[in-house]
Amino acid sequence: MNDYLKKAYAFDGTVRIYAANTTNLVEEAREIHDLWPTSTSALGRLLTVSVIMGAMYKGEQQLTIRVESDGPIKGMITTTNPHGEVRGQIGNPHIFLDYNDKTLKVGQAVGNGSIHVTKDLKVRDMFTSTAQIQTGEIAEDFAYYFTKSEQIPSAVGLGIQVDEDNSVNAAGGFILQIMPGCTEETIKLIEQRLNEIPKVSEMLKDKKTPEEMINLITQGNHKFLEEMPLNYKCNCSKEKFESSLLTLGVRELEELLEEDGRIETTCHFCNTNYQFNKEEIKNLIELAKDNTTTDKKETS
Repeated sequence: MNDYLKKAYAFDGTVRIYAANTTNLVEEAREIHDLWPTSTSALGRLLTVSVIMGAMYKGEQQLTIRVESDGPIKGMITTTNPHGEVRGQIGNPHIFLDYNDKTLKVGQAVGNGSIHVTKDLKVRDMFTSTAQIQTGEIAEDFAYYFTKSEQIPSAVGLGIQVDEDNSVNAAGGFILQIMPGCTEETIKLIEQRLNEIPKVSEMLKDKKTPEEMINLITQGNHKFLEEMPLNYKCNCSKEKFESSLLTLGVRELEELLEEDGRIETTCHFCNTNYQFNKEEIKNLIELAKDNTTTDKKETS
């Protein structure tokens, strides 16, 4: 099954629900970063909630989500957009903590800290919302984030199934949000349904689709609005690394040219390697000199 997201309105348009299958993109992240099981579950949950959140926006808007925490994973970061594309990285990919029942200790691996959501809406300066981590299990933390930072009462369910060979067997989740006009009676009904339905990890184990997850919550009282393919996709390029290298300045670039005669850079999101030879470094030095001259003229 390809990864995809379904969006629906439910209970006469007073609730919106996003549900997603993210198995392939989480497995791709596992392979890129050589993740061990608990790291897979932690980053996989963050990638899933991130790509669902991205679907709430439009155009060329972007979200960057940082989990800064004191647990052994040493933090995580993701970026996503409204087109179903997400990428991420984790501080320590080699964490494997589990309980006696073999469930993974994601909360312990994440630890205490904060979630920071930076929104680039392409209409004004970027701004960041922050919320404290509640459990480290990611789902509960983002339910708290939506309620505290965005004043949107929300329920978040996430799950990752990791096989004995460490590969991702299933991944996905949902975000349910209460809209203006939702009655107390409907809210109580939703709370009851959420308590009655299986955990997301169990639904994934049973191969439930996003449509089936939504149907379990609403028992048919919904209308599907949109379907979106989801992908792990990095937007890095050699040109972007060139721009970063220019910020080093002329002197440091000249030192790199003299000492090594080459520069090697690696993207932390996809592990793509970019190399710059002597001629390319010389060109960067000339560009840096031009930028310095321009800056001096503008300030004079």
